[in-house]
Amino acid sequence: MRRRQFPTIYSTLMRENSKAFLKGMGLSEEEIERPHIAVVHTGGDMSPCNMNLRDQAQQVKTGIYGAGGYPHETPVVSVSDGLTMAHPGMRFSLVSRELIADSVETTMRAHCFDGVVAIGGCDKNLPGLMMGILRVNAPGAFIFGGAAIPGRVNGRDVTVLDAFETVGKMIAGTATREQLDELQNKSIPTAGSCAGQFTANTMAMVSEALGLAPVGLSMVPAVYSERLTHLRQAGRLVMAAIAGDAPLPREIVTRTALENACALVAATGGSTNAALHIPAIAHEAGIDFDLDDAARVFARTPLIGNLSPGGKYLARDIHEIGGTGVIIAELIRSGHIDGSALTLTGRPLAEEVADLPAPDGEVVRTVSAPLAPNGGVIVLKGNLCPDGALIKVAGLKKLRHRGPARVFDGEAACQSAIENRLYSEGDVIVVRHEGPKGSPGMKEMLGITALIYGQGMGEKVALLTDGRFSGASRGLCIGYAGPEAAIGGPIALVRDGDMISIDATPDAAAITLEVDDETLAERRAGLPEPAYRRLSGVLEKYAAVVGGANRGAVTHSGAVDTSGDID
Repeated sequence: MRRRQFPTIYSTLMRENSKAFLKGMGLSEEEIERPHIAVVHTGGDMSPCNMNLRDQAQQVKTGIYGAGGYPHETPVVSVSDGLTMAHPGMRFSLVSRELIADSVETTMRAHCFDGVVAIGGCDKNLPGLMMGILRVNAPGAFIFGGAAIPGRVNGRDVTVLDAFETVGKMIAGTATREQLDELQNKSIPTAGSCAGQFTANTMAMVSEALGLAPVGLSMVPAVYSERLTHLRQAGRLVMAAIAGDAPLPREIVTRTALENACALVAATGGSTNAALHIPAIAHEAGIDFDLDDAARVFARTPLIGNLSPGGKYLARDIHEIGGTGVIIAELIRSGHIDGSALTLTGRPLAEEVADLPAPDGEVVRTVSAPLAPNGGVIVLKGNLCPDGALIKVAGLKKLRHRGPARVFDGEAACQSAIENRLYSEGDVIVVRHEGPKGSPGMKEMLGITALIYGQGMGEKVALLTDGRFSGASRGLCIGYAGPEAAIGGPIALVRDGDMISIDATPDAAAITLEVDDETLAERRAGLPEPAYRRLSGVLEKYAAVVGGANRGAVTHSGAVDTSGDID
């Protein structure tokens, strides 16, 4: 099998002119003849998630060089979800996932690099980089930059979620400015991604379950020196793949691997965003895998991870009991994960986790004593969301809700109403026109959910949106409702006061708008034509091509054969 994905840049006389540029960078003749590897990362001073990724890239480069390759550092764009929360900048968060994948493709295909190692640290970095690796299908590895160490306040671990929710408590009169200041000062004490089982850590675990990342690395905190050995080893693994000793990305990411990833999300009460990103990753591998496929795996997988926000523990705690591989091994033993799936080492997943300990029983339970018999993420279907909607049920005490709709066209109007307590217990708060096309960009609503939870209303109201939720969101939060309002989905037909019933129990998994079909047909006939908005720039291009959330909100037609020149 051909392992050298791209023709070497230096294989013909016509390309001899490239040597002048390479020698201008200080390369010797011997180094020019080596395989050339892109070390892609999202490092920079954008957020704590990104701030030490360039240092980690240097370790990967050392591993590549020591194994006979020549590394080329190629940074790409990153957008911080935390710093774009609750303002229009959030529109660019999901868009950045596509920009990252496009950047990996562009740098790889333009420079004909022989392989790639990609390092990311914030929510959309992880799926974007994995998508790019699969799109080019060159020998590659993905590395998560690691989570931050949690802060300590009053003898307990705290994360940025505590700071977000304290804003809501201040509005409710149950917290002080001084308490908020202390949490802001102490909730993120080191470099690294958010410490809970939010989107970054969820997708980091997914990277191990998919086989694209070294098993054992994702939960090592960002600032731990033991990461360094793993980073150098990742560089060596890509060199082994170039030599033909390990599989290519699309040989690793199969339907079985995707189902394994979904099982890990469900078992850990992971972020609902995973059900958006896993179908997008599948799309890059040429596999038809949508929200319904994820739902079937979620429904059959028990919840065994006692992880924040639905539970108690954090990424560092997972590391201390043996890492993500401990959870994978337990799910292999129970038959919820298929251990025959390949990893980037060329060995099956079962071999990679064979020597790891059993779950500790507190941070992670055994399958025989789960926290819940079904996974921590549920897909709801019904006349309101025929393409599905997602709710994280891990940690919820209430799984059923029925109440009148309180409708907002856009996040800003809802945010203002929540800040001013202009809602009532029992309401179903509906935020629409925030989907991939309608927003555009599919904003996430942690600013709203944190306020609601901080005001003590987390399970006393429900929130439904065609936008997204943060992995840190908790409460009766139902997102990704499809089809979205902008393309005439039923969520566009809801009126204030309509009764909505929600049943998030696994056997029902239903969401219903209690309005008769005749009335809904009349409302649909009266919907205005979508107003054209001249957005300019990246949002205009994104809105023109993005697809539905149930298939990953992707922006191109899918995988093609990259075994040769695209000419």
